[in-house]
Amino acid sequence: MEDKTGIYISFFAYMLVLLAIGAYFYRKSKRGVSSYFLGERQMGPWVTALSAQASDMSAWLFMSVPAMAYLFGYQACWIAIGLIVGTYLNWKIVARRIRNFTYCFGNAITVPEYLHNRFHTGSPAIRFICSATVLFFFLLYVASGFSAESKLFQELFGMDYHTALFVSALTILVYTFMGGFMAVSWTDAFQSVLLFFTIIIVPFILFARIPEGSIMHVVSGDFVRETFFSSQTDNFTGEIISGLGWGLGYFGMPHILVRFMAVRSANDIRRSRIIAMLWVCLSLCAAVAIGLLGRVYLDGQGFTYATQAEAERIYLKFASELFFPWMGGILMSGILAAIMSTVSSQLLVVGSAMVNDVYMAVFRNTSEKKAVHFSRMSIFIVAAAGIALAWFPDSSVMGFVSYAWAGFGATFSPVILLSLTWKRLTLNGALGGMVLGGLSVIAWESFDIHAVTGYTSIVPCFLFSAAAIILISLCDKKPSPDIVNSFDEASKI
Repeated sequence: MEDKTGIYISFFAYMLVLLAIGAYFYRKSKRGVSSYFLGERQMGPWVTALSAQASDMSAWLFMSVPAMAYLFGYQACWIAIGLIVGTYLNWKIVARRIRNFTYCFGNAITVPEYLHNRFHTGSPAIRFICSATVLFFFLLYVASGFSAESKLFQELFGMDYHTALFVSALTILVYTFMGGFMAVSWTDAFQSVLLFFTIIIVPFILFARIPEGSIMHVVSGDFVRETFFSSQTDNFTGEIISGLGWGLGYFGMPHILVRFMAVRSANDIRRSRIIAMLWVCLSLCAAVAIGLLGRVYLDGQGFTYATQAEAERIYLKFASELFFPWMGGILMSGILAAIMSTVSSQLLVVGSAMVNDVYMAVFRNTSEKKAVHFSRMSIFIVAAAGIALAWFPDSSVMGFVSYAWAGFGATFSPVILLSLTWKRLTLNGALGGMVLGGLSVIAWESFDIHAVTGYTSIVPCFLFSAAAIILISLCDKKPSPDIVNSFDEASKI
């Protein structure tokens, strides 16, 4: 009981900080929809960078990446490299452009609204399709977050799974309801600092506990070559491309794109990019190091994890065994930070899509106060649906995450990239590519085409979507002069 006291205090102190931030921003969210969903574009470079990366990194950073490194050695680096490259290109290519384009095209506050304004269309079709995509894939993402956090609560406090499910959902809902975008962004910034230091400290402690001879095995050229160029299957090329392909998902993640849209000035993007890249590189390297060093450490203890599911507990094991209870509680709060920062951001994006791009598109004369209230109701409904999907304790967390990541990567990434860089893009091309991208991911996952081809869905489905967008746009009539002029004006900023 004495050992648990430190963990409880650390955990509840962490929760109180989150609720305090939500309460502070509650008063600041009453000015309307733009404030609630985009913070009136007043985010500074540090908050932008830290909140963007915290909303990106979920429990997989602490659980799945170390587990892959533990089981397969340096092969885990392929996904890490893909994520690092994808993060850089997203900040370099997309961030500044989408900040300027969304502002110039009707001061759009959501991705669906931006695409609607981008083509000067009076039809709500693209907003409805975007909103349906956001709702479908984020429901899976939110459910995976609720499930992961519930299992963590169950592990830490011995709670019943379903009780833990309601507690975790309620905590996230409270500060999301209270403060909207600014509350979520500031809590994400706070959580990113906690997340960063908790993932960084564990490899150093492991390094100090492992004999020098064992460490030399991990960094030896033979071990690097054997694992970096090894394969779990006969399709080594497919595994490399699939691992690197995770980076393609970044261009279409609405909860990351809105951080770019909300930055105070496009001139702050460069500073944010530097901060974000340092954060991502160090965090992913630390996650891989935990798995590599962890295997050596546990082998010395005569302990072995046999499967991916078992190995995903490696960080929890080290947090509870290698640190004092107070510090162990803080380290475990890092996993909570990763999960909660992602889920809260996703809930807000879903709520904004349902309200701004569906409700307000139909009921044009509604007041902004009613819209904010309806958005909170929408977030509650989406959270309830997420609880229902996560109701079974054996629900797959990483399966949901990879499905949703591929869905956004194939549906939104090509159209976002082309909408910001290609003036010849047409509305029909965008609609056709988005529909094909989303349906191809669903078909790929439903019929397990990965087992036949050796490729996960994100890369081929991204290419299907991009090809459809380009071909349909080239066959379609050229965009109107008004659209071209708006594109040129936004590009000059």
